[in-house]
Amino acid sequence: MVWVNLVTLCALIEYFVFAALVGNARVRYGVKAPATSGNEVFERYFRVQQNTLELLIVFVPALWIAAQYWNPAWMASIGAVYVIGRIVYFRGYVGAPAARHNGFMLSIVPVALLLLAAAAGVAWALIPHS
Repeated sequence: MVWVNLVTLCALIEYFVFAALVGNARVRYGVKAPATSGNEVFERYFRVQQNTLELLIVFVPALWIAAQYWNPAWMASIGAVYVIGRIVYFRGYVGAPAARHNGFMLSIVPVALLLLAAAAGVAWALIPHS
């Protein structure tokens, strides 16, 4: 499970970095708290952080549940694609919002796969086997 721990830690650190970048963008573009709009570039940073949070609350439990039923190294590999996808998403969205598609797909597909793997594992465990 060490690989699952590592991927989870990377995803959490990544989110923390995104939050720090939002704070820096808030100062750089003069968007005073509690405002979340007012500068288009700031809003891109903010949306990356919020979208990452929206996925993170599904990603982490799905990763951990799936890793209980399937090979943890494989589940961690799928999770690593998510972490990389978030970086691609960040770079695309902040640079030009239309360029966020590839990063989004590299994020949402692993989450969906982990959810399916978790659900299949739980379903299989619920079936009585003689």
